[in-house]
Amino acid sequence: MNLFKQRVADLVQSALANMGAGEDAVGPVLELVEIPPDEKLGDFAVPCFAFARTLRRSPVQIAEEIVAQADRPPWLTHIKAVKGYVNVKLHRGHVAQHVLGDILRAGEAYGSREPNGRTVVIDYSSPNIAKPFSLGHIRSTVIGESLARIFAHQGYRVVRINHLGDWGTQFGRVIGGYVRWADHDRLEKEPIKELFRLYVKFHEEAEKDPALEDEARDWFRRMEEGDPVALALWRRFRELSLLELERTYARLGIRFDDYTGESAYNDVSDIIEKLRALGLLKESQGAQVVELGDDIPPCLITKSDGTTLYATRDIAAAIRRQEQYNFDLAFYVVDSRQSLHFKQVFGVLERMGYEWASGMEHIPFGTLQFGDEIMSTRKGNVIFLEDVLNEAVTRVKQIIAERNPSLKNADEVAEAVGVGAVIFNDLVHNRIKDISFQWEDVLNFDGDTGPYVQYTHARACSVLRRADEQGARPMSDGFDRLEWEDSEMRLVRLLGRFGETVDAAAKGREPSTVARYVLDLAQAFNGFYHSNRILGSERQAERLALTDAVRQVLANGLRLLAMEAPPEM
Repeated sequence: MNLFKQRVADLVQSALANMGAGEDAVGPVLELVEIPPDEKLGDFAVPCFAFARTLRRSPVQIAEEIVAQADRPPWLTHIKAVKGYVNVKLHRGHVAQHVLGDILRAGEAYGSREPNGRTVVIDYSSPNIAKPFSLGHIRSTVIGESLARIFAHQGYRVVRINHLGDWGTQFGRVIGGYVRWADHDRLEKEPIKELFRLYVKFHEEAEKDPALEDEARDWFRRMEEGDPVALALWRRFRELSLLELERTYARLGIRFDDYTGESAYNDVSDIIEKLRALGLLKESQGAQVVELGDDIPPCLITKSDGTTLYATRDIAAAIRRQEQYNFDLAFYVVDSRQSLHFKQVFGVLERMGYEWASGMEHIPFGTLQFGDEIMSTRKGNVIFLEDVLNEAVTRVKQIIAERNPSLKNADEVAEAVGVGAVIFNDLVHNRIKDISFQWEDVLNFDGDTGPYVQYTHARACSVLRRADEQGARPMSDGFDRLEWEDSEMRLVRLLGRFGETVDAAAKGREPSTVARYVLDLAQAFNGFYHSNRILGSERQAERLALTDAVRQVLANGLRLLAMEAPPEM
């Protein structure tokens, strides 16, 4: 509907010009065009209150004069002035021709934009090695992947970066635990769970004996100084972790372009020297900091023992990414508790004179609870993501066995629906909100869930298959010559808003905008399906075209959410 929205804006803008108020006087009308709360009022409305001061007339008078001045192109059914608003109703056939024609021609590309020559690098997932890929990691992973797909759809070149947490004092704790308590047989069978056990045990023992933390710091210092024993253990832990991570990412359908982790930036002496040369480095209680003004605490660059921190390595990583990818935008999909950290990192880069730092953004999100429990790796109350995915798939298999026992490829469908259910449960919520994982919400085939949307897609596919078996074909053109019913046009209008929905998701960095849209579309189609005959009706050809368009747009939306769209369920 973006095309018609622009046409309405141009129509009103032209009328305003005839009234003596050009765009320089009243501003762009496009930003004012809205959808009326009641479809009976029209397809679009333009409030005229913003023009009153310039034209020195009441909004009611302005609306009436715009209607009198406006042209009457063939795509317009009527234009009316109502209480200071200009209400516009579009010709249904023109709208259907534009929307359905575009969808059926473009297919997977519907709603996408041409390449814009801009690059966005997205840092997401970024788990720590030697720790489990827990359910808590799902938020950064799926939000980041969905944003990557949304921005690729918007014409950006997207670089996916997995900035692995493979350096820092926590690995001193893992090594310390390994040296003291490792079960080598268990390490061979379940390497990540054993390393995680050692990490948790070390943390528990350190609470009783704080001197253990000094031991952990010493192991990390040895890593930074290149000690062969410490580095050999660290490399082994990293390799074992990557094998585990790659299995999980493959299951989620996610790939990364860059796996460069923190360890690549363990030597940041050049950054420290540049900060010193710029006069930005200050000493504070033996540590080195960069002061960032009264509103933001100083950014700690090196500790008093000379070791580096996350901020130091993030500064180095940002500089390398700009050199390597020449990005226009750089997103960091990291939970909201790290907001201060990124303000400090971006602030240091700006003070270093890097103009491109203005294109860096922290994309925060809220926490996730499993039931009533907040997950913590230090305390050991972690739910492994692989276990959650396995459980979701098992439960979906049981549902399929009850609802459609003859389904072919039931295992593949259960995998797509089970994994998709976990993803959708995360993305349907506004990313900044804290969310809770409840099985009864995640896997409800009749609720606001991923399985519901996927089932609706499968329903549309089923209608089209049955039509094909009967030799019935959807219309492919000539939609503007038909009289469209109210129920049909509600679907057409909603389909036409897919492109602007993706635009809004990109602008707000908000995948939930797409998730809520596909839910709305699924609900609208199911309502239409139950209230209107499709196969065998007098309007069979156009309703099959409408069904095919719904199928395509649902598939496109699910793909942007990193989900599959099974043709049968």
